[in-house]
Amino acid sequence: MEWAWQLALVALATACAAPCHAKNKEFPSDTLINNVVTDPRSGRLYVGAVNRLYQLSADLQVESRTETGPKRDNKQCTPPVTDACEEAVDTDNHNKLLLVQEATDVLVVCGSVFRGICSLRNLSAAEQLLYFSDSKGEKSYVATAEEGVSVVGVTSYFTKETKNFTVFLVGKGYGSHDSTKLISTRILQDYGDWVVFDSIIEASAVQANPFVLRYLHDFRFAFKDGGFVYFLFSRTLGVQDTKNFTFVSRMCEDDQGYYSYTELQLNCSSTNKYNKAQAAYVATPGEVLARNMTESGRYGSVSASDKVLFVTFTSDEDPSRQPCMYPLVSINERLVRIIKACYSDEGNINEKSAVYSPYSSKSEELCKNKNPNNMAINNRCGAEYLPSPLASKAEFALTAEPLLAREGHMTAVAVAVENGHAVAFLGTANGEVLKVHLSGHAEVYGQAQGDVTGEKVNKNLLFDPRLQHLYVTTEKKITKVPVQACHLKTDCESCVSMKDPYCGWCVLEGKCTKKTECRRGGEEKIWLWSPNQQCVQIESFQPPNLSCKETRQVDINIPALPALNSLDQLQCEFGSFISEAVMVIADSQVRVTCSLPDPVEIPPTPDQQDYVSVPVTVLVNNIKVTSGQYHFYNCAATVRKNPNSPCIACVTSEWGCQWNAQDYSCSDKDDAAGGKHIIKPQQGMIANLCPQFESLEPPLIPVGFQVPISFQGRNLDIYTEHSFSIGTELMKDTEAAVTREQGSKFKFTGYEFSFDKQQEVNISFHIKERETLRKIDSTLTVVLYNCSVGREDCSLCQHADAAYRCVWCSATRRCVYRERCPGPEAAQCPPPQITDIVPRFGPPNGQISVTIKGSNMGIKREDVKKITVAGVECVHQADRYSVSTSVVCEIGPASRMDVPMRGAVEVELEGGRKGTSQVIFTYRDPKPLAVVPSRGPAGGGTLITVQGENLDTGTRDDVSVAVGGVPCEIVAFGEQITCRTGRFRGTKVPSELLPVTVLYGKNTTKEVGAAFQYLEDPKVTNFLPKDSFLCGGRRIMVVGSGFDLTQRASLKVVPLANEFSHSASPVEFVQEALSKNETVLQFLSPTAGAGVDPQALRTFLHLDNEKVELKNFVYHPDPSFNKLDKNVITETGVIIVTGRGFAKAMTAKEAQAFVGDASCPVNILQDDKLILDAPQSQPGSRRQRRDTADNMLELVVKFGHGEWTVDSVSYARKDDIPLATIIPSVIIPMLLFIAVSVYCYRRKSQQAEREYGKVKNQLANLEESVRDRCKKEFTDLMIEMEDHTSELSEARIPFLDYKTYTDRNFFLPSKDGANDAMITGKIQIPEARKAIVAQALNQFSNLLNSKTFLINFIRTLESRPDFNARSRGYFASLLTVALHGKLEYYTDIMRTLLLELMDEHVQNKNPKLMLRRSETVVERMLCNWMSICIYQFLRDTAGEPLYKLFRALKHQVEKGPVDAMLKKAKYTLNDTGLLGDDVEYSVLTLQVLVHGEGPDVTPVKVLNCDTITQVKEKIIDQVYRNLPYSQRPVVESVALEWRPGSTGQILSDMDLTSQQEGRWKRLNTLAHYNVRDNATLVLSRVLHTRSFHQHQDSYEEKNALLEEDNTYHLVRPADEMDYGKSKRGSMKDKAMTKAITEIYLTRLLSVKGTLQQFVDDFFRSVLCSSTVVPPAVKYFFDFLDEQAERHDNVDEETLHIWKTNSLPLRFWVTILRNPHYVFDVHVTEVVDASLHVISQTFMDACTKTEHKLSRESPSNKLLYAREISTYKKMVDDYYKGIRQMVPVSDQDMNTHLAEVSRQHTDKLNTQLALHQLYQYASKYYDVIIQSLDEDPAAQNKQLTLRLQQIAAALENKVTDL
Repeated sequence: MEWAWQLALVALATACAAPCHAKNKEFPSDTLINNVVTDPRSGRLYVGAVNRLYQLSADLQVESRTETGPKRDNKQCTPPVTDACEEAVDTDNHNKLLLVQEATDVLVVCGSVFRGICSLRNLSAAEQLLYFSDSKGEKSYVATAEEGVSVVGVTSYFTKETKNFTVFLVGKGYGSHDSTKLISTRILQDYGDWVVFDSIIEASAVQANPFVLRYLHDFRFAFKDGGFVYFLFSRTLGVQDTKNFTFVSRMCEDDQGYYSYTELQLNCSSTNKYNKAQAAYVATPGEVLARNMTESGRYGSVSASDKVLFVTFTSDEDPSRQPCMYPLVSINERLVRIIKACYSDEGNINEKSAVYSPYSSKSEELCKNKNPNNMAINNRCGAEYLPSPLASKAEFALTAEPLLAREGHMTAVAVAVENGHAVAFLGTANGEVLKVHLSGHAEVYGQAQGDVTGEKVNKNLLFDPRLQHLYVTTEKKITKVPVQACHLKTDCESCVSMKDPYCGWCVLEGKCTKKTECRRGGEEKIWLWSPNQQCVQIESFQPPNLSCKETRQVDINIPALPALNSLDQLQCEFGSFISEAVMVIADSQVRVTCSLPDPVEIPPTPDQQDYVSVPVTVLVNNIKVTSGQYHFYNCAATVRKNPNSPCIACVTSEWGCQWNAQDYSCSDKDDAAGGKHIIKPQQGMIANLCPQFESLEPPLIPVGFQVPISFQGRNLDIYTEHSFSIGTELMKDTEAAVTREQGSKFKFTGYEFSFDKQQEVNISFHIKERETLRKIDSTLTVVLYNCSVGREDCSLCQHADAAYRCVWCSATRRCVYRERCPGPEAAQCPPPQITDIVPRFGPPNGQISVTIKGSNMGIKREDVKKITVAGVECVHQADRYSVSTSVVCEIGPASRMDVPMRGAVEVELEGGRKGTSQVIFTYRDPKPLAVVPSRGPAGGGTLITVQGENLDTGTRDDVSVAVGGVPCEIVAFGEQITCRTGRFRGTKVPSELLPVTVLYGKNTTKEVGAAFQYLEDPKVTNFLPKDSFLCGGRRIMVVGSGFDLTQRASLKVVPLANEFSHSASPVEFVQEALSKNETVLQFLSPTAGAGVDPQALRTFLHLDNEKVELKNFVYHPDPSFNKLDKNVITETGVIIVTGRGFAKAMTAKEAQAFVGDASCPVNILQDDKLILDAPQSQPGSRRQRRDTADNMLELVVKFGHGEWTVDSVSYARKDDIPLATIIPSVIIPMLLFIAVSVYCYRRKSQQAEREYGKVKNQLANLEESVRDRCKKEFTDLMIEMEDHTSELSEARIPFLDYKTYTDRNFFLPSKDGANDAMITGKIQIPEARKAIVAQALNQFSNLLNSKTFLINFIRTLESRPDFNARSRGYFASLLTVALHGKLEYYTDIMRTLLLELMDEHVQNKNPKLMLRRSETVVERMLCNWMSICIYQFLRDTAGEPLYKLFRALKHQVEKGPVDAMLKKAKYTLNDTGLLGDDVEYSVLTLQVLVHGEGPDVTPVKVLNCDTITQVKEKIIDQVYRNLPYSQRPVVESVALEWRPGSTGQILSDMDLTSQQEGRWKRLNTLAHYNVRDNATLVLSRVLHTRSFHQHQDSYEEKNALLEEDNTYHLVRPADEMDYGKSKRGSMKDKAMTKAITEIYLTRLLSVKGTLQQFVDDFFRSVLCSSTVVPPAVKYFFDFLDEQAERHDNVDEETLHIWKTNSLPLRFWVTILRNPHYVFDVHVTEVVDASLHVISQTFMDACTKTEHKLSRESPSNKLLYAREISTYKKMVDDYYKGIRQMVPVSDQDMNTHLAEVSRQHTDKLNTQLALHQLYQYASKYYDVIIQSLDEDPAAQNKQLTLRLQQIAAALENKVTDL
């Protein structure tokens, strides 16, 4: 059963794979995408967009992102653009050309800035710029500066002097400031006089200048094939006509004069309607399309391997577009004919002029020379002496017919071949990608999966390398969509009906797949594809059916069943019965033989049926191949069909049953049974052998009268001695005796039937044998009729059919059967009786119809002789006459018009009978007087009401209304008339006041003059928001004008019409407007049904008759919610709800949340997170539940109409404690407390007791409020940080560039700091010696690259006592820069030194001390090595959370008061930096205007207690927030001016107004100047001011002055209080001061809680091995693991310490303490103090030692005591995770290091580092020389000599040389 396991595995894989068809991968671009190209080798994509260049993986993941603009440029400026070009402004850089040059691994990128200069980039790392120069002049201007001018290119080669050069050919249109070259060849390297991008072919007619303005080229595509380069473009013919024509031009690849350049016109359609090329693609046609093209005779002979050019065209006549195709064989043949015509036939083909020379003034004389016929063949690439350039005339254009029968808006094309069939993918203007099967008749069979955005598909429609996916590019997005969606079809019929060449039904696997994915798909009949193949179906059974009482085998005929092999298992399944089957092929018929189930297994026969259908399934290897239904018949059940004739039902059934009259049973046919009582089957015949009764007389029987009935019997021989009875349902269970007359005649006396439901009814009689009561077959049927029903008057009665013998009985005044009338029948009917008239009012002019209702108004239309209405004759309308009941006539005009006329209606019939109505008809004149409303939109649809007198004259059908001649549809008619206006037909809007006309009948017209005016239709200008969830209910505001004219406004959502779906008619979702005024409509977004595809929905606004599509209104799938992490909340807690998709169509203000029946404010709404405020007190339950013992409340979130129960929550409460536990636990502590209290009372004074209580009370109050404060400030921080963090990306985070990053990490900690020569780059070298020094430093660099020398050098220096730790660190940093170009070598040196250091520590029995400090050169080298290797990880991963942490900390600190003098803050993490006083302050929002930078103001939040310097810092932070710190103005360079009135006031920290308190002077604050909220301040630059840092020591001097003046800001120093107070109790005051200061320590907890998320995020980013770990970390940790195994006395704890010392403590702690090492930011002292606490926590988390905490522990340690254990586990998991990762080999590490060297070395000042390194060699020169002399390896390499030579060159040292 091995196959069964395989089958199970396949099924499991299929089940697992099914959900994997997730959403298509997408790449969103920030800006408009211009060009996309692929690298066929790697599958990467390169995206050229406005100001961006992206490198994407095959799955659209961003591998690199490069800013290419905006750049300072102007079309008037000649590159390079400098400050001298005054017109230069920031200009967007549009990508004009992208080319992949595989041979040299280069990407050619051309933009629109700097006249279209290009650059070369690394194909593997597109962010790496290999070449760019803007100083080469016009010859390097490749592309165009014009946004609308298209550029195409193709790579090629060029030969010169036996050398091959890589070049690319460029075709471009004309831009006003561009190079004028139409086509140019550009070289990619410097050679001789050529520079990179130089145009190396000059003297060509194709490049002549005069033509470009006349021909308006639009290049669309370029490609090469068979040694030729082709360009596809459209252009005019160079005359006044602006009509475009499409050409394909061709020339040889290595044509060094463009002599072979020839153009061929391409026409799409015989009339060339589609004349302008849009996009193109070159592909092979596949076998099917090639055969169809050949057979059509239009394309010549085309093979499957030939290339075909597919082009989409647009038309100048209308916006429609069509694709056409041109085989390259046909193009080349036509081009050769054109060339031959010019070379050899004087430019003629078939004696017609066929050739001309474009861009030439001597076009006609070009082809006059006659050359040999083979000239075109022998000179296929032309020659200097032969005519060029050439172009075909329009009469000899190559013409093709459009591929599609329908017109569309195709904007892109790509073609692939699958199983020999060509499939075209056509991008459209609305974002769809149509799939077209290209065959004899191209057919659109579907569209590619993906979101239809409504944006145009870019011409770059590309396949992935395996042709399995398509990259669809729209304006700002690329989507990767599969070329097929076979898996969506789950049955054969739907799979095959797709007609998709990719998809077929895999019979043996039972699924829709590609042919390559179908096992044995190459065998016949196994993979079925449309249209020639049909699904496997059961054609017939043999036998076709079987009795349910039998069992046997059945042959199933299945013609399409594929051949099976010996391993295949064939089975049949009948219901639940499964049997093995055998496949037999005979006479080309495929039969499957199966066993049928036993009778007991066959289901019972259903009621009202005589058979049961059993489903039949044919299985191959347990896979359903086909199915059908098999019938098991039941003869005994056939009598159910007709109980009155059981024998006939039995023997005429389709099953061939026989009837046993003796047993009264129906059974299966039995040839052995015989006798008169056996009636055999009589299929296809009349069942004339059954005993039966027939031929009933009479066929009509009246109700209420007994009529004798006779009938015939047949085949009654076996019933000779039997008697019978007759009955029917209407005889009410009564059976009447049947009398036998002579022969076969029978009779019964009849029955008096009663029936009054309808005029007549068919009834069937049954005959029973009286002895057995069994029914004998009866076909006796009679019609029972009732004369009274439906014949209420005499006329209707006489109108009845004579066969019924109905009469009007005068005695009973009823219509009855003649025999039932006791008196004579009426000879003549009574006079007519009129009961009603419709209408009862008519206009005086008449001409309206009047309907007269009543009875006895004749039995035919001719009976009506005369009608008068109010004395006026009324013309009978005979065609509308109804017998007896209704007469219609048209009234004439009234005899008097001046007064109303009234009168009865009179009808006269044949015989002079007259009838007069009691109802009166009145002639009256209707008077419409007014119309409301009086205006409406021109589109119509306004419901207007006509008001007046007598308007309800006539009927609704007689009246019509028109507004200004436009019909108005009547919707209500009565005392007022309401109608709906039509669309205004005039051209002038608003219209004049138009009359409203009411027409009564044919000739009564009434008018209300100047009653209605058509105004402009409402216009929609905007709507917000533009998203909704499918659940709907979001408030949508539509803004526009004219909405007050609209009476009905509704929002309607309909699924997008999709011609490829076979679903039923689409439903609509409608929502009426909530409110409206002239300019605003408000709706709730309609609820779209479940299961609707959100992307397929379109939204329309219906305004009366007008319909406006709200484009860009998007529906999103409903959000999903996760269960809560914590179900218990406190009364002041924050509830965090997680999930997915929240922010797609909802904001925090709109969202609602409830705990129980109480509302929860939604503070923050992010896409995956909601932060709610829990109710302060426990609410009640929203729903009454029986079990409420657990106090669980439902947490419900509402988004619009959508409501989700997220989880159940409960409030924290104290557990109930048994009384037996409470009493001892309370009494014992109480007794103890009393004893202690008595003791304390005796020892303490009453005053001390009061003070203690006071302090205790303060502490209690503060402790109680900590939770509230923490929650509030966390929420405030998140709200205020939300806008900031949402904008954070790599581009916005101010990362330092690589050089600054390394400078700060390597040299900033040195003793000179920022003045270090390595940072300033300044070094004094005489000009005359610079060349010698440079050469000597290169030699010194080579010497350092000698491992022997370098190791010796380092050991020698470290052996010197004066080479201290600081010098060692500095030396290591210099060495890192000097060797940066060979980081592999640097790493090798570091490993060697580390091994020595390790052995030393292990031998000294103190291995745990290794790497603890940077006391050796190698330890500092390791630190630098980590800094280098983790730089990219910082930028990609850890940098963002670190920056967010820094920003959040800075924001939190500056949110409260900060003492500018004491450097203490209200909000901090450091207890020593805590402001020990409760300073009163308020938040102000200042409106800041920057002088000289426009009128815009920037709101800035500050505190009124801030010093002016602090205010300036906050203003600079906000105003210049998009600039890094180094580019912002410094505080001392700006002035702040407040203008409260007509005069301004300069604000400063100290001035004449500063407050003086004794010998204390206070810094000025905003409160000091009385600056109010929303005040406007002006920030201006100070050009000539003496700032504090203008001189080196001025800042210190100023501080000294401030100290002399005893200056303070918020709090005076505690130890310098005024001495005026009494000294008594001073010690107690000091103690109290300290106690109260300690109270404020709770603020630390508040700040810590607020920042907790940011701290956690940073720790997670650094200590998470499941995401990205830098390869250097894995490599180094593995190195430590190897060395630990090598040494016996290194345990796990020691190894943990080594790893901690090498990475977290050596690198991450430094970065955490110094964010300015990574970012261009400024870290203040207060922020630095808090960072120190976080870094200390990080250090504690990395140690194995358990910290025992007590009350004496520092506050900083206590602050993070709870989190330390979590962080420790995080560190352990990180180390374990790295150990389990795949190892990084030496080769991989070296490759990585080499790449880092290549990317960054040129940015560092290696020469300066070498110079500084040499200073150490010079200082210890003699010792180094001695050490080298003693080293044999150094002697062998003559290292001493080399050092002496270097010294001689650098210092003019006298050596022994």
